[in-house]
Amino acid sequence: MAQLIADRRDVDFVLHEQLQVGELSKTEQFAEFNKKTIDLIISEARNLAIKEILPTQKISDKGCDFDNGMVKVPEEYHRVFKLYNDGEWMGMIDDPQWGGQGMPKTVSLAANEYFYGANPAFMLYHGLTHGAAKMIETIGTEKQKKLYLKKIYSGQWAGTMLLTEPNAGSDVGALESTARKNPDGTYSITGSKIFISGGEHNMVENIVHPCLARIEGAPPGTPGISLFLVPKFRVKDDGSLGEFNDVVCTGIEEKMGLHGNCTCSLTLGGKGNCIGELIGEENKGMRAMFLMMNEARQLVGLQGFATATASYMYALDYARQRLQGKHLMAGKDPNAKSVAIIEHPDVRRQLLTMKAYVEGIRSLIYYGGYCHDMEALADSPAEKGKYEDLTAILTPIIKGYVTDKAWEVNSHAVQVYGGYGYIQEYPVEQLLRDSRIFMIYEGTNGIQAMDLLGRKLGMKKGKLFLDYLGLMQKTISEARQIPALNYLTEDFETGVNRLTETALYLSKTAMSNAMNAYAFAHPFLDVTGDLTMAWMLLWRTTVAWRQLAKLAGSEDMAKIREKAGTHKDAAFYYGQLKTAEFFIKTLLPTTMGKFNAINATNGAANDMLDASFGG
Repeated sequence: MAQLIADRRDVDFVLHEQLQVGELSKTEQFAEFNKKTIDLIISEARNLAIKEILPTQKISDKGCDFDNGMVKVPEEYHRVFKLYNDGEWMGMIDDPQWGGQGMPKTVSLAANEYFYGANPAFMLYHGLTHGAAKMIETIGTEKQKKLYLKKIYSGQWAGTMLLTEPNAGSDVGALESTARKNPDGTYSITGSKIFISGGEHNMVENIVHPCLARIEGAPPGTPGISLFLVPKFRVKDDGSLGEFNDVVCTGIEEKMGLHGNCTCSLTLGGKGNCIGELIGEENKGMRAMFLMMNEARQLVGLQGFATATASYMYALDYARQRLQGKHLMAGKDPNAKSVAIIEHPDVRRQLLTMKAYVEGIRSLIYYGGYCHDMEALADSPAEKGKYEDLTAILTPIIKGYVTDKAWEVNSHAVQVYGGYGYIQEYPVEQLLRDSRIFMIYEGTNGIQAMDLLGRKLGMKKGKLFLDYLGLMQKTISEARQIPALNYLTEDFETGVNRLTETALYLSKTAMSNAMNAYAFAHPFLDVTGDLTMAWMLLWRTTVAWRQLAKLAGSEDMAKIREKAGTHKDAAFYYGQLKTAEFFIKTLLPTTMGKFNAINATNGAANDMLDASFGG
């Protein structure tokens, strides 16, 4: 069972061989996080995930109970919730002043891969709680920090994000919630919010809601939105809890997946008694909320990835054990025995497709964390800006592309199981359902594509994206030093050149024919993600190849393959080479067709008449 959440060998490879995270311990900020400590952290996270959180996954599918404004989570959550909080896992990357552990974000992502892979519905309670706390830490007053942070980071209190309203979904600027300023400087809040993950539950004594609302008389649209802290129970100046704050749960949604996380509808100020306090500046609420939103979007990518890596490990284990059908080369031999389905070519194709995405995404997500760590360590504005820019580019890819591919990986897992994959007795059916929402919430993947094309591509006159492509070119240069990889390097470089040309073309088209350009925003996100996967896999292979040749004592492929058949580490490194080869030689060619379609910029989507869609 231990292997069925994430591949520890690959986790260690990315941390220690690809990114060399242990080197961060040479800095003052991360001095205590050497390789030994990092390995202990991951081992503890793995144990908690496997022994305690994973057993609640199937239980969580039964859902939460709603009764007269109260939400009860599955009873089994309470013990695990306490264990998680006792381990201080909530504040892994946060300032010890407020109860955090101050570890590198890269390391926290590896721990969270295990947690979210074990039970994404349970972990969703923690994800938004951390985001709420981080926002208070970033823009809150000193009083707000002292009142809220330690209790939130400790898990004593929870947090949410109140954006969506019945008449304002992705168009946040159309919200109708209002805030009326009181003589004491607080605000009376009135409104309704929907789709609030963990908006009400019985695991904590208080829930703190960062809430978007418009102060009376403020401008319309997003420029007039402010952000408020609206706790379920008011917080007194000494930190103790006061009276109920008129935040009422009116129901929970019956969803396709993530049943163990309650998705609530909330009414604020239904009795005229909901009080909020401003966080940040008036009419700067959206800017403030995006501090939380960007973290949330990267977290959603991690959520999708964690379900995908769990599905892959389940499918791989199943394919090795499930005996069905004779080997293809057995022909009509009546005495041929059934073989494990991993011996069948189409199953191998599916497993290798899953492996390529899972490992490429693991490197991408950890690299996103590494950029966060390097930004924190930057000793100049230019260095800090470099990593801020990288994070800006990575965010829509991590949220959008990763969750698209996570859904595909989960679907492949169901297919590998065959009919058994479609029934609830086996775990991949639930993981597939759980993962579908990740393509929707925190900004749909269509919005992520528009963000990449409309904002990120043009930021600093295109410098951000060109610098991103420059990192790919750097990996090409390093791979060229290994002649055995030339057959991969050449194809990847062709793809990078096409991505560069397409980005320039689409940017120009957006200025002259915006409707057509944006009809191809998602395909552009897709090709950018494809090249990012190829980049990560080639980068991994340049690292693996050196170790592989060293173990084999030769660069001769026949000797390398022979060594891989008898040596565990050699087999792992050989797998890196073949995974990159499969992706670049088998999957990347389809990306070239996508480039052709984007550059043709056919206008059929926008030329359609509404009535012509039928119905």
